[in-house]
Amino acid sequence: MAKTEVLYGIHPVCEALRAGRRKVVTLYAVNRPSQRVQTVVDLARQGKVAVETLSGDQLQALAGTPQHQGLAARVGAYPFADLQTALDVPAAGATESLVVVLDNVVDPHNLGALIRTGHCAGVAAIVIPKDRAAAPTPTVSKASAGALEHVRLVLVTNIAGALRQLKDRGFWVVGMDRAGEFSVFEMDLRGPTAIVVGGEGRGIRPLVKTHCDFLVSIPQMGRIDSLNASVAGAIVIYEALRQRLGGTPLPRKTGPPLP
Repeated sequence: MAKTEVLYGIHPVCEALRAGRRKVVTLYAVNRPSQRVQTVVDLARQGKVAVETLSGDQLQALAGTPQHQGLAARVGAYPFADLQTALDVPAAGATESLVVVLDNVVDPHNLGALIRTGHCAGVAAIVIPKDRAAAPTPTVSKASAGALEHVRLVLVTNIAGALRQLKDRGFWVVGMDRAGEFSVFEMDLRGPTAIVVGGEGRGIRPLVKTHCDFLVSIPQMGRIDSLNASVAGAIVIYEALRQRLGGTPLPRKTGPPLP
């Protein structure tokens, strides 16, 4: 029997149905559905998906969490994308010239938030490593508000190898590092760019840094010395989008500061 898993929550289940990228085997709805739940049930029935009614306790047991919002679905395994294909045929609304690479992001909520940001900003692909990193679980789908079902998520055994592949395609590799030489707002991100986001606490691994063409930092004024991985990634991703929409990077600071 093919591997399946249980998605839970209105957005993840609805977007799995809308995206049509993996088979939805059965949809499970609470026995007194809200209007939002009923809308997803109707969508499932239009797609000839089997629908079963469960109590709230039964749904919680099936989903493994009380955060099911009255809805769950048994679905096929997540369909990873191939990096080459994602660059050759970007998803609708995406640009083939912007890729996000996550180096050991282990928190599923950070992964979900970065996937949601990447989808909204139109990245062509998000690359994650096979080991020592968060995987696209139902928790990640919930944290991404269903965006996981639409992005091109690429699973690789070696991040350095993926960066070499991107460089062969003409990409500049920009790593995020709080000791980076340039501010992200001074970096030209308008061309083919791969943004590397490091894991929580440790940042980008030293070996991966050696494959970055530039290291950039985010200006910070407070007493806390680092930003959450998903927040930092969102800042850089949206700076790249801002520049692609006609904005320009700030001039790089040269010489002594002005009086």
